[in-house]
Amino acid sequence: MLKTSYTVLILLKCSVSLQALGRHAQQLTPIKYKWGFCFVKGVPVNPESTKALLERIAFIRHTHYGGFWDFTSDLTFKDTAYTTEFLGAHTDNTYFTDPARLQLLHLLSHTDGHGGASLLVDGFKAAAIMRQENPKHCGVLAATKQPYHSSGNEDVCIQPVEQAPVFKIHPELNRLYQIRWNNYDRAAKRNWGLKEQNRWYNAARHFNNIIQRPNVEIWTQLQPGTALIFDNWRMLHGRSEFTGKRRMCGGYINNDDFISRYRLLKYGREKVLENLGNLAFYKGNPALLL
Repeated sequence: MLKTSYTVLILLKCSVSLQALGRHAQQLTPIKYKWGFCFVKGVPVNPESTKALLERIAFIRHTHYGGFWDFTSDLTFKDTAYTTEFLGAHTDNTYFTDPARLQLLHLLSHTDGHGGASLLVDGFKAAAIMRQENPKHCGVLAATKQPYHSSGNEDVCIQPVEQAPVFKIHPELNRLYQIRWNNYDRAAKRNWGLKEQNRWYNAARHFNNIIQRPNVEIWTQLQPGTALIFDNWRMLHGRSEFTGKRRMCGGYINNDDFISRYRLLKYGREKVLENLGNLAFYKGNPALLL
């Protein structure tokens, strides 16, 4: 059962056919953009159909985990996602220069065990709460850059080109558009003073407290046949500990591919081209969709 005090749950039904999935992809894109996540019901319980659904939205992003994933908790990759442990709310790909925008997860099976409830937290909502409670903490998380890394496997040591803040603010629009939060992938920061450390950790502790509050946590038990798609720049996700064997599949989609599809579907090609580079504040400007 999904529990939340503020989030609207959107349920969509997708047909088995790829043609039907294509039509529904036009509905998925704006709904996910508005609410940060959506559930797609009626997805055939196999990786092939799930992959087809993802490809109807945009191109699947390939990473060191591969393209489309089909995995269990066997630690094939040395990453917490490939375990049975509890995972606190986080965003993925903090260690990439350009984190993936969309993520899809589909539970194919869960046998001989229980647990594994999925957690969602609206990071923009959490940031708004922090702004109300302590605006200075928001400023610290927007200004102080942090290092990140992925180096669990012997042949992988990924770091972004530059360090990045938890809250990324658009320089022209002065709008929060990306959250980068993952306690599992943050690297040790060097060359900063004690005062700066204290300011950042006080702010980080505040944010961590907010995202663990029951009134901002959304818990739901995924079921085979229902795929979850969410905005990795906005929504934090996690899961409860589980026993038994779970088989999951899913994948990532880049920001640019997703936003291109959304702008074209919502406004049409002509209007999008007319507003290239136009960041003027007026209703219906496609360039303001970040």
